[in-house]
Amino acid sequence: MSLDILPYDCFAHILSFTSPVDACQISIVSSSIRVSADSDIVWEKFLPSDHREILSKLRHPLIYSSKKELFLKLCNPHLFDRGNKTFSLEKTTGKKRYMLSARELDITWADNPLFWSWKPFPTSRFHEVAELRTTWWLEIQGKINSRMLSPTTTYEPYLIVKFVDRAYGLDFLPSEVSVEVGNVKSEGNVYLRQYDSKKQCLDSNRIESVARSMECRGIMEERVGCKREDGWTEIELGSFYNHGGDDLEVKMSLKEVNGTHLKGGLVVEGIELRPKQC
Repeated sequence: MSLDILPYDCFAHILSFTSPVDACQISIVSSSIRVSADSDIVWEKFLPSDHREILSKLRHPLIYSSKKELFLKLCNPHLFDRGNKTFSLEKTTGKKRYMLSARELDITWADNPLFWSWKPFPTSRFHEVAELRTTWWLEIQGKINSRMLSPTTTYEPYLIVKFVDRAYGLDFLPSEVSVEVGNVKSEGNVYLRQYDSKKQCLDSNRIESVARSMECRGIMEERVGCKREDGWTEIELGSFYNHGGDDLEVKMSLKEVNGTHLKGGLVVEGIELRPKQC
């Protein structure tokens, strides 16, 4: 049976149960199929159910002529909630992504200019970041409600940082990282140091796979940071599964409070939550 002879609404309804990638790929089959694949019936299903509420909170209004155009625009990060968070969608799945700025985090002594300074940073998506001057107690915590996230999705939170030239004392001892949702908690360790190439990231991933096998034997997992294409370094804090429908607080943290040595030169942009890649 030819797809072209299916009623428009029927075929669009079928496509709404696929994915954004599937809809885009099948739209090139013929012009008549493209009409169904590009319809609002299809792309309304790919948008999060609360997208109207999200749009109302964006710092800058979006102009769009179709639900597909809206979806594609939302695949780019947009500031919302007084400009202290960003929201975007995964282009392949439509899953939600968030980033909490440093101002949205609970950073110990962040308001004391002896220990931390707040300043604009050229490559940051936010109007300011937090830079560690010096302290011996490093503790950074972030929180988000599970209802804001996509249901039935595994998420990985990452602390997004940079190391300035004068950075010191950050990798003298490992920092503890954790993610807690309800009564479920994942924990690990990470050394705050920078990896400058993809090869180093791959090497660090091999180290991490060994660490994971150690964790299975009762030894705490040790994670490593990896430099991103945008120049920032991301540090995995853990992972969690969001069932959906629950009203739970997701707590994410990094801390190094065991050593009495001073450390400094860490620039904190925020915590990014994104769906785990299969």
